[in-house]
Amino acid sequence: MAPHDPRPRALDRRLIAVGAVLVEVGLGGAYAWSVFRPALSDAFGWSISEVTVTFTVFVLVAGFTSVVGGLWLRRSGPQRVLLASGLLYGGGIALASRSGGHLWLLYLTYGMLGGAGMGLGYVVPIAVLQRWFPDRRGLINGIAVCGIPGGALLAAPIAEWLISRIGVLDTFLVLGLVYAVVIVGASALVREAPAPSQVAENAPEGGRDLGAALRTRQWWVLWATFLLSVSAGVGLISEAAPMAREIGGIGPGAAAGVVSAAFVGDAAGRLLWPWASDLLGCRTVMVLIFVAQAAALTALALASSYLAFALLAALILFNYGGSSGIMAPFVTELFGPAHVGAIYGLMLTAWGIGGVAGPLLIATTRETSGSYNGALWILAAIMAVGALLPFSLRRPSALALEPSKRA
Repeated sequence: MAPHDPRPRALDRRLIAVGAVLVEVGLGGAYAWSVFRPALSDAFGWSISEVTVTFTVFVLVAGFTSVVGGLWLRRSGPQRVLLASGLLYGGGIALASRSGGHLWLLYLTYGMLGGAGMGLGYVVPIAVLQRWFPDRRGLINGIAVCGIPGGALLAAPIAEWLISRIGVLDTFLVLGLVYAVVIVGASALVREAPAPSQVAENAPEGGRDLGAALRTRQWWVLWATFLLSVSAGVGLISEAAPMAREIGGIGPGAAAGVVSAAFVGDAAGRLLWPWASDLLGCRTVMVLIFVAQAAALTALALASSYLAFALLAALILFNYGGSSGIMAPFVTELFGPAHVGAIYGLMLTAWGIGGVAGPLLIATTRETSGSYNGALWILAAIMAVGALLPFSLRRPSALALEPSKRA
């Protein structure tokens, strides 16, 4: 009998990639949040800031829960983590249908439960595919995380259509159940690479665990880079539909269409920027993203037409998607693939905090000044400063990456 060949077959990893993308598509539906914001304000008289806190809680909880997903993945494998993710995420959004008139219940269901499900599940497909595709880490990560804007692209017009027919609360119920089915079903395709040692050929020398990474300057600089890069993108996502209505002078249906078009830019950025990082390196690409983002936000502050808003929103999400898409390959480039789930999972706390700062900055500025422009100028300045951070990122020395010592 011929010896067993442990190398992954092309068909195997393609099916796993399909499952990983479908998981991210389900999770990406939550990014259509801005379609719900005006409907909730109109239905219950809640202010912009009060409703926006829901998405802020969602992002913050997701960012901090992601480290649990990364560590749990290491112990139990992807399918158990994704099962819990789908049930928490879909169940939380479905239970938001019971929040009518009760903000705290909306925060608890959509914000905390949904965010916990998002955090548990988001890192799993990314970490798994980094080990299945060591030859194309940037590209495969881009393909996987394209599912996030892909889910939002599908969810935004569907949510707008459902809201107009069955109301905002019943829309939560329908979409939450759909998300749970998609994620739990797709999880059956996602599994670990059979021989992790075979995919570590390009890993840096020395230890690669979370404790060793936290002792390096590089981890903290990369964390700060991620924090700044996500603030603009998540901020725009949280207010995209009402911002389109105000700047472009369009109705809710057309605004949902603009949101969907913007997520095409997000998907393209998650694919093209990581692909470019395979050619140019993550450091160079991250600098380019910050520069492009600063220019796009400046132009948006000066925009006054529907077309200009649509194009610039797509460009901002193109850059945001790129910064999110190259972060896992960047972690792998600096610290190796062996513990990418835990290291990248903790890195996502930056996404959680940036996802709080951006939406709150935009919502608060709009309420106090009557315009979005002040927040856009501030975010443009933040992006310009952020471009300086990636310059200092080099692979840590082997000594810095020695495994953590445990008592």
